[in-house]
Amino acid sequence: MRLLHTADWHLGRVFHGRSLLDDQAAVLDELVRMVRDQRPDAVLVAGDIYDRSVPPADAVRLLDETLTRIVADLRVPLFLIAGNHDGPDRLSFGARLMAGAGLRVEAVPVASPGASVLADAAGEVEIFALPYAEPPMMRNVLGDDAELADHAAVLAAQMAAVRRARDPARRLVVMAHAFVAGGLDSESERPLAVGAAASVPAAVFDDAHYVALGHLHRPQRVERDAIRYAGSLMKYSFSEVSHIKGATLVELDAAGEVRAESLPLRAPRDLRIIEGRLADLLAGAERDPRRDDYLLARLTDAGALLDAMPRLRAAYPNALAIERPPI
Repeated sequence: MRLLHTADWHLGRVFHGRSLLDDQAAVLDELVRMVRDQRPDAVLVAGDIYDRSVPPADAVRLLDETLTRIVADLRVPLFLIAGNHDGPDRLSFGARLMAGAGLRVEAVPVASPGASVLADAAGEVEIFALPYAEPPMMRNVLGDDAELADHAAVLAAQMAAVRRARDPARRLVVMAHAFVAGGLDSESERPLAVGAAASVPAAVFDDAHYVALGHLHRPQRVERDAIRYAGSLMKYSFSEVSHIKGATLVELDAAGEVRAESLPLRAPRDLRIIEGRLADLLAGAERDPRRDDYLLARLTDAGALLDAMPRLRAAYPNALAIERPPI
């Protein structure tokens, strides 16, 4: 079974006052080409589809176009869950109608999640798509007497429902949007809760053959190869300049053993940090083949600078911010 795992698209993101929608459209074009070339049995999108609960109209149109190209044109099933940035009710509009076309959207948490079953030559695979849920929301779903104090309790309750519903003879794939203990975060993620209340132990997924996670923007495994974050679609903070963004191609064998490979996705403009004296940076701009990248300039000048940002943007049109470490 071949699965393509992606997450954290954050469509409609505005970064330092710049809309990233055109860049996101270009990266999604590349993702669609990846689906066409790799021909996975399904695409898994693990939450934070939009950047905010009420997305701009252009972001909605981009999502509609991308899903249509994958599900209708390429005929590859796609599973999508809500993350903490998404508005569950808006994201789930028309979900029951779309399920028949190969698009499974799980945005609103339920007490008894159902499995989607895919088959390959080795047998069947169950996919349980668990949308993000705050503890009060999940208490409302399960009943006010449910003791769900934090996110770990919420996911434990969701996984308990999965175990009641699943067929042990089938391989198990779980999609979730959470902060799993041991994962490395970035500056661009919105905290789920204060302190340790957001953390979920990896052991909650012990019997899953693969766990497709969203929320953390760094592509990574947590504790074992079968528990993975695909990472965000693009770089969304300057703490991510060293990240290699992409999607994770997962191969699940007959015994449920996982082989995962990160496939890179490149945005038309990278996110970079340049450092030096302002005059030196301006002088070197003409020789910089990537001068259109989104830039943070760390200026090492010790004295006062006049009109530093306008001068920098005349040389680097997408300079976004300046830092003055000596000051």
